[in-house]
Order: sequence, then structure tokens, then C-alpha cells
Amino acid sequence: MATAVQVRDPRTFVPTQVWDREVRLIMRDHAMGRVLAERIFGEAVAYLVTSAEHPETHMGPSQAVDLGVHSFMLDSINYMAFCDQHAGRYIHHVPHLPGQATQEPPALRDTVRAIRASGFKIDPELWTMKHAADCSQCHAGCTDSPNSGK
Repeated sequence: MATAVQVRDPRTFVPTQVWDREVRLIMRDHAMGRVLAERIFGEAVAYLVTSAEHPETHMGPSQAVDLGVHSFMLDSINYMAFCDQHAGRYIHHVPHLPGQATQEPPALRDTVRAIRASGFKIDPELWTMKHAADCSQCHAGCTDSPNSGK
């Protein structure tokens, strides 16, 4: 018998004022509306929480989700507070350079599977292969690039 996973809301992992600030930064930096910026930041939070809780899991964000991760990291005081609270350490993020030897990149479906198993809903439009990114959390020693030597 399968155990039901309780659905987790990414909004509960950051204070309301931080959520609003990060969404507004994404809107400002990427010329998009609030609805899309909120979707992106929500997926970024779900990805980061899952990464923090499962550092052994080979994961990487889609390109769309990576916008939210990068934006959050640049707001360093809020990002570090998030990392301290949810990981107890800094959650690193390592961009991949073309031609750089790395281990096998994770499949987006594996990242999506891990996030779902952690109890988050997935926004499928933000996790398509056309949105594959060239970076990941380095504490798991991985990258996410569909072009990393294959």
C-alpha cells in the first residue's frame, strides 16, 4: 500500500515579505508578470528545499526554475537565512561551462520525481527539457546540462 505524501506549499518556506521581494526581483530582472514570477519562485523554493533535504540526490533545475534560484542567491542575506533554516549550511550552485568534464547530468524527470516525492506539486510547463539549465547544487557534485559532453 502506497503512503500518501502531504502536499507542501513553497510559500511556507520563506517569510511573506521575502516571498514578495524575490518575486518582485524576478519580475524586475526578467521583464515578466507577477503570475509567472511567482510560479518560477515557487518551483525554485521546492527545488532548493528538496536539494537541502536530499543532498545525496543527483538534481538540477530547469532553465526557467534556475532564474528563480539565481535571483534568490543574489539576494544573499535572504538566501543565506533560507539556507541556514532549511539546510543548516549554504546550498551551493555551480554553473557548467561548455566542454568541462563532469559526471553524468541528471535527467529533469529524476529531479521532478525527487521534488514530487518531497511533497511538492510540480508546474510542468517550467520543467520541460527546453528549460534545462547548465548548473545545479554542487554539494551533490552534479550538473544539469543536456550539452555536457553527450
